[in-house]
Amino acid sequence: MRWAVPRAAEQVDPESVANPPQVRRLLAAVRQQGRRGEHLEAFFGCLYHAALRPAEAIHLTRRQCQLPAQGWGRLTLRGGVVRAGRSWTDDGRAHEVRGLEARAPEDTRPVPVPPVLVRMLRRHVDAFGTAPDGRLFRTGREGVLQESGYGEVWARARSTALTEEEAASRLARRPYDMRHAGVSFWLSSGVDPAECARRAGHSLSVLFRVYAKVLAQSEERSNRRIETALREWEDLPGR
Repeated sequence: MRWAVPRAAEQVDPESVANPPQVRRLLAAVRQQGRRGEHLEAFFGCLYHAALRPAEAIHLTRRQCQLPAQGWGRLTLRGGVVRAGRSWTDDGRAHEVRGLEARAPEDTRPVPVPPVLVRMLRRHVDAFGTAPDGRLFRTGREGVLQESGYGEVWARARSTALTEEEAASRLARRPYDMRHAGVSFWLSSGVDPAECARRAGHSLSVLFRVYAKVLAQSEERSNRRIETALREWEDLPGR
């Protein structure tokens, strides 16, 4: 028998990318879900404002966070928590900590974070403290945050925050789409693609491949800006 691995869709679908007002509505809907939602607001905020992978946010500790009273902060990422299964870990636990994706085991990735996320994380620490090992996000029994748990909160927030038309679309269907929305916002805001790739933990080639459709939209905006600048120069007297 001949069998080929099915091709997976690598490119981010712009239809799944939430814009900033939609993100604010979604985070507000998360926060309104009682104590559990309040605990996860900053978790989803990290996926968007810092473009963290869920595994990286689950592993985030207070020691990795620089959260000044004013201005930008910084998260120094050191790895992520993944579910490997008890049969595949050395200590028999279902989860294990791994290094950053596509990096050396001891490598780190510093990510500047805007004031809105700094304030969100400071409120989170004041309200919930940390787990004994310093983790910011965990279950009610200090365990590892589960995808089924935060996925349920996200599904409720999505049904509450989005219009009927938006909810029927692919918009922010998965929590991971918040990461895509964050990187897409950086690119559309004019941040250099190399810096976007560094912050997101991608190589530049992967960034161009995964965000090709988003970059195509940014290219159109750049073309319009160039045309506008050319017309301004043409209109100058004595050109």
